[in-house]
Amino acid sequence: MRRHTCFVLAFITITFLVYVSGYSDGKVSMACGSMLPKHGASSEQTTDPPYQIIASSSSFNPGDIIQVTLRSNPGIDFKGFLLEARSADASTSVTFLGTFSITSSKAQLLDCHGDGITYRKSAVSQTSAIKKSEIIVNWTASDTGNIQFRAAVVQTFSKFWTQVKSQIIERSVTSDSPTTINTSTIVTSVSPTMTTLLQTVTQPQGISSDGCGTTKFCFNNPARCNPASDGNCFFMSSTPLGKQGLQFEMSGRATGYISIGFSDDKIMGNDDNYICGKDNSGNVQVQRAYSTGKELPRTEQLGEVNNVHTADVNGVIQCSFITRNNISIVQRASNNLYYLFFAYGPSAGGQIRKHPEIPFISEEKVDVSVIQSASGNNGRSILTKVHGALMLIAWMTTGNIGMIIAKFFRSIGGSRKILGKDIWFQLHSFLMVLTVAATIIGFVLIFVKEKGWSSNAGAHPALGCIVMGLALIQPTVAMCRPTPNDKRRYIFNWFHAFMALVIKCLAVATLFLGFNLINVTANRWPEKVLGGLVGWEALLYIMLSVYCYTKGNALYVNLRNKVEPDLLILIVYLCGNLAFLIALLVGIGQS
Repeated sequence: MRRHTCFVLAFITITFLVYVSGYSDGKVSMACGSMLPKHGASSEQTTDPPYQIIASSSSFNPGDIIQVTLRSNPGIDFKGFLLEARSADASTSVTFLGTFSITSSKAQLLDCHGDGITYRKSAVSQTSAIKKSEIIVNWTASDTGNIQFRAAVVQTFSKFWTQVKSQIIERSVTSDSPTTINTSTIVTSVSPTMTTLLQTVTQPQGISSDGCGTTKFCFNNPARCNPASDGNCFFMSSTPLGKQGLQFEMSGRATGYISIGFSDDKIMGNDDNYICGKDNSGNVQVQRAYSTGKELPRTEQLGEVNNVHTADVNGVIQCSFITRNNISIVQRASNNLYYLFFAYGPSAGGQIRKHPEIPFISEEKVDVSVIQSASGNNGRSILTKVHGALMLIAWMTTGNIGMIIAKFFRSIGGSRKILGKDIWFQLHSFLMVLTVAATIIGFVLIFVKEKGWSSNAGAHPALGCIVMGLALIQPTVAMCRPTPNDKRRYIFNWFHAFMALVIKCLAVATLFLGFNLINVTANRWPEKVLGGLVGWEALLYIMLSVYCYTKGNALYVNLRNKVEPDLLILIVYLCGNLAFLIALLVGIGQS
């Protein structure tokens, strides 16, 4: 009797534990039809679920494999779930379509039953109640019509949602199928690798700055540029359409993608984004994403987006679409005011890559639903331009002239002296002091502006620091030089000349990298002008070397009787250097 009583109590206890655990082991085939967790009490939530289902394709043919991702919003986990593929036709009775396969030990396959039929591997559930933020599975399509992935997600024992749905996944149109697709309104979800193609309708028509500030909000760089006539214009506009939402237009020159981001601050991270980028086939599609920092943005459901038009013409990516989505994917207290980021960069294999350029950022927070005009800069304020100008003047003008005077023009002023030193030496010293001073000021300005090391500038800041260090070492060593008659003076002369050559080469390389960062022109003319200046200096150096070699011969003597050759060559060099310098300063100003 006692043994029988213990058995009954043990059975009741086990049954009770299974009951209150809410089937944490995921063996919930009996719930396939209703998708209701058997928790013994109704705790279904009626608010918008903090979960989403993302499919890697918006269409399928029988036998196709689609990757399906069940994901929670940031900071929210779930313990249990039940994922199925159902017919998208509301009039169709409950049918379990296709078969699933798992990619993780966190998920298991279930067989569902309906109408006396067992549907093998037709659902997926959890294997334990451990917290999860994402589940990825594969679904193999059967011969059926349009489908929709649906899930019930359990956050806690007393809190769950049953209306988590993906976008409708359409059966592809074939020559044998009478189904027609309205290509003027396409709504789909996208995968993290951009493999889902938003069917391109036509090239966006009429993307221009017409109506900026009067009928639509505009954000562009350069300020007031028009994408209809300027291929180098980075442009975004939004037109309020009342209850229909906002119509966005984007245009910019890029090799892979352009994107617009909405941020609470001027630091990238935790930002909402719309991306127009190329997929594996080179076609442009629209993607919605959420960036969390230096990692690639996390793809989100495209949501209520339609009337999508995209194009890629001569390297200019354009797209337009209408959206009824909230700007923010997560809850914010921003009152619809955001800093705008316009980023662009390459893509590979349908996946966007890190943008090599700093994004254009609006000067203040804006509301894109309010008609106005705004412009942005890519963080390169006047301090950046002053930095570039100072470094250019230092290492391509004052530094060059100072080194050439010391090398080739020691005869300037003859035997006359200033403060007991030859005139050429005083000119050389003065110009090199200006060079070091300009370098120090430019170095300080850019660090004040960037507030630290810039991770987006490549090797430019590293080379700049090396040039800065060597520029301080060179005059320090010069002040400790031996007297002219010292037997070791030649060692100093060789070391001083070698250091000057090294600093010059590194400075030129740094300037080229700097122009590459700030140059947004299609033909990159400032870099070509800088190359011309380097070539001009090399040509003059060769000419001066030949000139010095010929000094003392009859040709030199006859020429000197008519004009001072040294002064004439120096004037020619100064005029050429000044012409190049002015052109490059204009390029910096226009960057």
